[in-house]
Amino acid sequence: MQTIRVGLIGAGRMGRVFAQTLAYTVAEVDLVAVADANAQTSAEVAAHFHVPHHYGDYRELLKREDIDAVVVVTPTATHAEVIAAAAAAGKHIFSEKPLAQTLSECDAAIQAVERAGVKLQLGFMRRFDAGYQMAKKKIEEGLIGTPVMFHAASRDPKRTSLEFARRENSGGLIMDMGVHDFDLARWLMGSEVVRTYSEGGCLVYPELNEVGDIDNALINLKFANGALGAIDLSRNAVYGYDIRTEVLGSEGSLLIGTLQQTPTLMLTRAGVSHDTVPYFMERFGEAYANEIRDFVTCLIEDRPPSVNAYDARKATAIGVAATLSLDEGRPVSLDEVQ
Repeated sequence: MQTIRVGLIGAGRMGRVFAQTLAYTVAEVDLVAVADANAQTSAEVAAHFHVPHHYGDYRELLKREDIDAVVVVTPTATHAEVIAAAAAAGKHIFSEKPLAQTLSECDAAIQAVERAGVKLQLGFMRRFDAGYQMAKKKIEEGLIGTPVMFHAASRDPKRTSLEFARRENSGGLIMDMGVHDFDLARWLMGSEVVRTYSEGGCLVYPELNEVGDIDNALINLKFANGALGAIDLSRNAVYGYDIRTEVLGSEGSLLIGTLQQTPTLMLTRAGVSHDTVPYFMERFGEAYANEIRDFVTCLIEDRPPSVNAYDARKATAIGVAATLSLDEGRPVSLDEVQ
């Protein structure tokens, strides 16, 4: 069995999620080293997951000749910089979404990858969820006819930290949360988004105003083929982690996602009740593992990544346009931001 030797860059909350997958879930991976700007965090993660080497500077990790690829799980604002450095070091790259916060940063990262001749895959894990994959297959088989309407709800059960919510750190609600739906919209509808119109505000957590973010947003989309879309984003789904998508076609509809975690209904005099999905790992844990398996397979088989840099750039472009629409209170075409 061929093994891909991997370095993990970023050991925060999501870094630990990927460390678990790399260390214990994907057999073809040998997790060689971990790096984090906080050297103590890096050391703790390395010890917990039995990783032999750890660093407080990712550049030291990139110097290792026994690493074939890196998984980048650093703060959003640093993605492009780390990707470019990893490419220059000759490492294949899997990066968490988004590729970058601006299109100029996206282009710089893509150019670095192309110059180095390495592979880059982006972490749009919903494409690797069984429900979304089945929906894509049904659409391609023509079972709902021509897709004409896309609707998505992405709602977190609590707000993020104020530090993370700062637009310079996360890109803001629309980029941070909406980028998954922007990617799904293109992928499932089979057409590019050409116009966005966003509205939003701080309706539950006024403290987000202090850092320039919002807690709820509605984003309308217009596709090149005339189809329509609508996405609602929220940080206050107090009932649970709520990720649902519908694709309406000329001959039927596909509904993906559910609020219910376990297939159990309780019926009493008080009514009917069931549990809900607590958070993202309960909903997409297997999808996170599947995307890493796919990345490793693309390296072993020397094939193009399933989610490439241009997919990532297009999702970022929609996020940039939707954020500009929110700021200026008007529809924004994708041509304006390209």
